[in-house]
Amino acid sequence: MGFVLTTTHEDGTFGFLRGGNATFPCAFGRAGVTDRKREGDGATPLGRFRLRSCYWRPDRGARPSTGLPTIPIRKDLGWCDDPDSALYNRPVRLPFAGRHERMWREDRAYDLVVVLDQNIEPARPGGGSAVFWHLTKSDAAMTQTEGCVAVAPDAMRTLLARCDPATVMEIRSA
Repeated sequence: MGFVLTTTHEDGTFGFLRGGNATFPCAFGRAGVTDRKREGDGATPLGRFRLRSCYWRPDRGARPSTGLPTIPIRKDLGWCDDPDSALYNRPVRLPFAGRHERMWREDRAYDLVVVLDQNIEPARPGGGSAVFWHLTKSDAAMTQTEGCVAVAPDAMRTLLARCDPATVMEIRSA
């Protein structure tokens, strides 16, 4: 079917995510948006990205209603952000020797997280990793990300219900 989620940044780090007739505030990377994404730059990449899969934390909520493939987050799930690793920009099992981030977090950011098709196949070392659409770190505040797109939990669940494997997120300048 296909559904386009469109984001526009208003001041570089905050903006809006639109899907159909629904519009929600969202946050971008602490360094704004860029068309030259690099590992660790803190920027959200501009472009059109398919939504690959949705991870959720089962101890903090029900499986999301979505047409995307869903995967429960386990305590030993990580994501490799080590450009020198053959598993760069891929899920990994912890413990993992290379640089990585934990998917099982204390804050609520990854209670629901969608993998964007940014630098996935093939992954170009240093081209950016772990670019996700995820939740804000708390229900009370919209905070900048490390290069992702973040929304409040209600916004995420509302939009996920409309998503399927043909859905794309377009991240663009205002």
